[in-house]
Amino acid sequence: MKKSITYTNLYHSGNCIFIILFFLILTSCNPTKYVPEGESLLNENHINVNKEGIKKSDLIPYIKQNPNKRIFGTRFYLGLYNLSNINKDKWPHNWLRNIGEGPVIYDQFATTRTKDDMKKYVTSKGYFDGKVTDTVETADRKSDVFYNVNLLRPYTIRKLTYEIADTNIRNLCFFDSVNCLIERGKPYDVDVLQAERTRFERFIRDHGFFGFTSDYISFKIDSTVGNRQVDIRYDIANFTKLDASNRIITAPFAVYTIKNIYIYPDFVPKEALEAGDSYLRSLDTTFYKGYYFITSKMKPEVKYDLIIQSLYMKPGSVYNVTSTEQTQAHLLGLKIYRLVNINYNDSKEDETLQGLGMKIDCNIQLTLLSQQSYKIELEGTNSAGNLGGAVNLIYQHKNLFHGAELFSTKLKGAYSAYSQNQKLSSIEEYGVETSLRLPEFMAPFLRLESFIKKYNPSTTIIASWDFQKLPVYTRTVANATFGYDWKTSNYKEHIFNPIQFNIVKLPFIDPTFATTILASSYQASSYKNVLILGGNYSFIYNNQSIKNSKDYWFLRFNAEVAGNALASIYSIAGAKKHVPVSVDTSYAIGDTSRAYYFLGQPFAQYVKADIDVRYNYKLNDVSSIVYRGFLGIGIPYGNSKAVPFERQYFAGGANDIRAWQARTLGPGSYADTSKFLNETGDIKLEANAEYRFKLFWILEGAVFVDAGNIWSFKKDPARPDAQFDLRNFYKQVAIGTGTGFRFDFKFVIARVDVGMKLRNPLLHDSRNSEGSHWIFLNGPYRRKDFAIVLGIGYPF
Repeated sequence: MKKSITYTNLYHSGNCIFIILFFLILTSCNPTKYVPEGESLLNENHINVNKEGIKKSDLIPYIKQNPNKRIFGTRFYLGLYNLSNINKDKWPHNWLRNIGEGPVIYDQFATTRTKDDMKKYVTSKGYFDGKVTDTVETADRKSDVFYNVNLLRPYTIRKLTYEIADTNIRNLCFFDSVNCLIERGKPYDVDVLQAERTRFERFIRDHGFFGFTSDYISFKIDSTVGNRQVDIRYDIANFTKLDASNRIITAPFAVYTIKNIYIYPDFVPKEALEAGDSYLRSLDTTFYKGYYFITSKMKPEVKYDLIIQSLYMKPGSVYNVTSTEQTQAHLLGLKIYRLVNINYNDSKEDETLQGLGMKIDCNIQLTLLSQQSYKIELEGTNSAGNLGGAVNLIYQHKNLFHGAELFSTKLKGAYSAYSQNQKLSSIEEYGVETSLRLPEFMAPFLRLESFIKKYNPSTTIIASWDFQKLPVYTRTVANATFGYDWKTSNYKEHIFNPIQFNIVKLPFIDPTFATTILASSYQASSYKNVLILGGNYSFIYNNQSIKNSKDYWFLRFNAEVAGNALASIYSIAGAKKHVPVSVDTSYAIGDTSRAYYFLGQPFAQYVKADIDVRYNYKLNDVSSIVYRGFLGIGIPYGNSKAVPFERQYFAGGANDIRAWQARTLGPGSYADTSKFLNETGDIKLEANAEYRFKLFWILEGAVFVDAGNIWSFKKDPARPDAQFDLRNFYKQVAIGTGTGFRFDFKFVIARVDVGMKLRNPLLHDSRNSEGSHWIFLNGPYRRKDFAIVLGIGYPF
């Protein structure tokens, strides 16, 4: 035993020493090694602002020269570069230079440009007499640049006047003046003026002024009125155009109405470019419900009614830029079009008309995606921390009934490793899933056309069957779901499944495992045949931009209720809870409890809710910190003694508290002495923080801290210290830390994390003589205090 402990300690100590030496080598390298004589390395930029009004973060984008990127405060990439010999081009020297970063040599010209741009920004915010100076301090051939911003009281807006030549525009402007972003008494701000130009342009174009643009809007600023105030004149010029003699003349802005809408439901851009006008002449025109459909096919690929339903404009309506954008977004949201192009052109029937008589035609060109697809997916799986692989055979039809209905069928097979009590076995899974997504809100006796136009909802019907074979039991899960999905903004999504029907059966349970769980009423109620009939709701908020150029939040809230409808029906009918007349012999555990039975099985009755919040804070181009918090609770009642196993929480694993293997932590401080470690609970509390950084090539690194645990809601005599206690739960919180590597292969991210226990609520051995759960206070670390987990993708 001592030899094993010594070996383990030396092993981990050796790793720690290696990592420390590695970073020491990089950081101890002279950072000015390749800085030319007479030059200096840019060490750091500093911004000092003497008063509130302008944030330092607002000035950072104007810095023209930034120092070498840092990880953990060290110039990691410069260290890699300095490890090379710049006079040698062979490996590894050229490789080190490619993955590293050369020294950033201080540039006085860049500092001057930065100072000038900061001054322009300060002026644009109303600090006309604000000053920006720079100071450079150089020591040991490293330069620190200090940008000092000296602000006085900003200039404020005294008076706002309008100079508008066009009568129609003037009337609209005065009507809309309450929404103007420029406010008297507020500090002068160029960004506010630009935002007002953009806002007013959209407002005017939404009222039919097709030819109006923000170029006609300008502002005249008078800063000589005294008392640190300015007067602003809001100018809107008249419309200009060329007459028959190519002379520029002015004229009133015209209000345009849409005369005709021409829809090309199967437009082919390549043929249109190659054939030109002959392509358009080859198409046939059909007039349907006031719209012209121009197509090359006798039978439409997409129902005309569906396209019309997606339009936010109609013939005779006034031109509106917002309606145009909404139409394009809605058509793309059908997910059957590759391109949606909407353009307008003047109607040539009568060019002498003015004002409200002006007409334009709308052309909508729709390019279809391929309607059917077959594919084979090979994927890595990471279910509850069990790493494996899966093969999926998928067939999709994006337009099954010519109404943008997405039909999908998937045959799947998966195999994954299963770690149980430090023994490796396997999990096999086979199944079939069929789904149908309809681009509408299907509700009986309701016509929700306005809701469809506003939120672009969809209705989804899913049916699936899964067969799972684990070492200690076999399980089948049949599922049928009916639900809705809609978005209320670009960042907010709602998912509501009013009907979710599951039948879970366990045709086989290992006898030894069955004996173990029968000792606990909670676990015995978890591992049994069960029927789940209920519904759930999810709200998702995600403001992550496509380019991932800023910090972002992610929030997901789930709520689920099951069994109430059935329990109410049985109660109203006066039915009595009973024991089933016969118990299926294949039912390994059996069930002799009194309950309501539906279709020969007890149904689950519970309520469950959880919330998952994440915040990604971007430090720089190569590193970020991600925070995550999770809180969930499930409460069984009525017809159930426990929440079904599929709906319970677990702790540990690749996406959880990584110092523990999956399902080996908790509940509470209960220590399972059996060989079947598969612990679950009704309550879960978790917090994570992870510092992520890019290293080189496809390699990324991470350092993390995880904390949390699971608990049971009800007291279980067979599992002491497992119940949640509001006064003492913090004493049972597990804490782990560790480091990991990610391999970004573009199409998939593979992950290896090494977790180390810091605080173990299950610490019940001789080391815990003083009752402390902090491992480093109770003697040397052992091999079981470390865990290696493999994962696919980021943990959160």
